[in-house]
Amino acid sequence: MALLLVGCDPSQKNSPQIAPQATAPEVKEALPQPQQPAAPSAQALHQQQIQQLIERVNKAYAAGDAAYRRGRLIEAKAEFDSAVDIMLSSGIDINSDPVLKDQFDRIVDQVNALEMEALKVGNGFVPKVEATPAEAASDITFEANPDIQAKAKAELATTKSDLPLMVNEYVASFINFFANSQRGHNTLLHSFQRAGRYRNMIQRVMAEEGVPQDLIYLAVAESGFQPRAVNGKSGAGGMWQFMPRGDYGLRRNGYVDERFDPEKSTRAYARYMKYLYGQLGDWYLAMGAYDWGAGNIQRAVQKTGYADFWELYKRHNLPGETQNYVPEILAAIIIANNPHQYGFDEITLDPPVLTDTVTLNYSADLRLVSDLINAPVDEIMALNPSLLRMTTPPDAAFDLHLPAGTSGLFQQRIAAIPDSKRDQWRYHRVTADDTLETIAHTYHVSISELAEANQLTQGESLSGIEAVVVPVAPAAAPAAHTVTYTARRGDTLVSIADRFGVSLDQLRRWNKIPSGTRVTPGQRLHVAEPVAARSTRAHRRRTTITAEDLHPHSNHAGKSSSHSAGDSPSHTASSSKTKHATHAKNSSKKQK
Repeated sequence: MALLLVGCDPSQKNSPQIAPQATAPEVKEALPQPQQPAAPSAQALHQQQIQQLIERVNKAYAAGDAAYRRGRLIEAKAEFDSAVDIMLSSGIDINSDPVLKDQFDRIVDQVNALEMEALKVGNGFVPKVEATPAEAASDITFEANPDIQAKAKAELATTKSDLPLMVNEYVASFINFFANSQRGHNTLLHSFQRAGRYRNMIQRVMAEEGVPQDLIYLAVAESGFQPRAVNGKSGAGGMWQFMPRGDYGLRRNGYVDERFDPEKSTRAYARYMKYLYGQLGDWYLAMGAYDWGAGNIQRAVQKTGYADFWELYKRHNLPGETQNYVPEILAAIIIANNPHQYGFDEITLDPPVLTDTVTLNYSADLRLVSDLINAPVDEIMALNPSLLRMTTPPDAAFDLHLPAGTSGLFQQRIAAIPDSKRDQWRYHRVTADDTLETIAHTYHVSISELAEANQLTQGESLSGIEAVVVPVAPAAAPAAHTVTYTARRGDTLVSIADRFGVSLDQLRRWNKIPSGTRVTPGQRLHVAEPVAARSTRAHRRRTTITAEDLHPHSNHAGKSSSHSAGDSPSHTASSSKTKHATHAKNSSKKQK
C-alpha cells in the first residue's frame, strides 16, 4: 500500500504535459593549433637563477638558525658560513642585482646579530672557554696565610721538581687562593684536568729539548691548557700565547697558524725558554722574560744591580702582571706535586688526545675528510686547531691529524678522488632510498656530472653500491670561518690582508675587487680569520726572535735577536752585583 500511495500522487493526475523546447544544434569551435613555447629570455633565466640561489641561501641560514637555537654553536657557524659562501661563490655579481644585494646584506646582518647575542653570554659562535687561573686571580687582592706558608715550606723537602722551588709570602698567597677559594680552586682544577690531554706529549717534547719538565705549568697562566686561546686585543694565541709577530719557527699564513698546533707550539715554547735561560742564566728571570720580555728584564737588572727575580719584585721594578706571573706558576707546581694536601682530591685527568697523522701534499676539504672516515667535522677541526679554514694548504705539506685508527680508511677512500679535486668533491655513503637524482639535488650538482664521475649511466640504480663521489663545483670564497670586517679610516686592502694573515689576491677575490687597494670607511669586506676566539690578558709582551735563536744547532745560534727602537744592544751589565746579567742580550718587545 505504501508503494502504491507513493506511486499514485493525486496531485499529479491533472498536471499538463509540457512539450520539450527545441534547441539549436551546438556549434563546435575549432581547436587552436598547439604552439611551441617561447624560449625564456636571458633576464628570466637570470631571475630564475637568482631565485634558486636565494632558496639555497635561506635553507642554509635556516639550518644554522635551528642549530643556534639548540645551542650547537659550531654547527650553526658552519651553516651560516655556508649561506654566505653560497652567495660569494655563485659567480653572480651581488652588487649588480638589488634583490640579491638586499638578501646578502640581510643574511649578513642577521648572522652578525646572532653572533652579538651569543657574545653576550660567551665567545660568540665559539663555545665558551673558561678563564685561566691567572685571569681568575688577576682582580683579587689577598694576603698570605702563615699556616699555608709554613706548611708549604715544610713540604718542599719532599717535593720533587726539576725547577728550583721556593715558598715566600708571594707564592703562599697564590697557594692560599687556589686552595681556599672556590673560584681559584675550580679554575686550577679544570686546568689540571685539561692538562691530561697533552701531558704525555708535552713531557716528551720537554725531554727532547732538554728543559725542565715542570715548565709545563706555564700553560696554567698562559691558557689553562686550551690550545685555541686567543687574546682579542693583541692577537697572541695558542696554548703558549705566542704573538703573531716574530719568528719562532712556527708557520703562519692564510691557511695555517701553527701557534695553535699543540705539539709544534710546545716545541717552539721549549726552545724559546731554553733560549731565555741561556740569555739570563736563571729560570725565574727566564719566566719573567717570557711574560715581559728579555730586554725589559735586562734593563731592570741593570737599574737595580740584582739579577734576582725576588729582588726586582721587592723593589717594584716589575709590572704587576709579571710580579704575579712567577709566584702563581710556582704555586701551581707545588700544588700539582702535593694535590691532596691542598684539597685537590678530585683531579681526574682528561684522556690523552690520540690521533693518526697523515701528511698531505695536496689541498683537502675537511668536509670530505669527515665523509671519508665517518667522523664529525667538529672533531676533525678540534684535532687540527692550526687550520684557519676548512681546507688544508694547497701549496705546502700539512700533517693532518685524524681520530686514532682511521688513517687506513682515509687513505683507501681518498684514492678514489683525483688529487686536484680533493678540496672540492665530497664522498657520499649510499642509503637504501638514494638515487642519482636525490644525491645530485642534495649537493647541487647535475645528474650527468654525478653519473660521469662514478662511471654510471644517468638512470642506473645504486643498488649494491656502497658510496659515490660527488663532483661539487669549486667555491670562489673560503669555505669556512668567513667574517665581515667593516673598513675604518686609514684602512687599505693591504693593511686588512696583513691584519688577517691572508694575501691581497685572496682578499680581492673574496670580495670581487678587480684591482686597487683603496677601501671606503664603512665598506664591508669578507675575510677569513682563525677559528678560535677567547680573551686572555691584554698586557703581556713577547720577545721577537729569529728562528736561529730557537735552533741551538744552527750556525747563527749565538747571534743576538732582532731589535726595535729602545732596545739597544749596547746595554750590558758591568756591575759585579749582576751575577748573571752579562748573559742577557736584549731583544725587541711587542706589547700584547
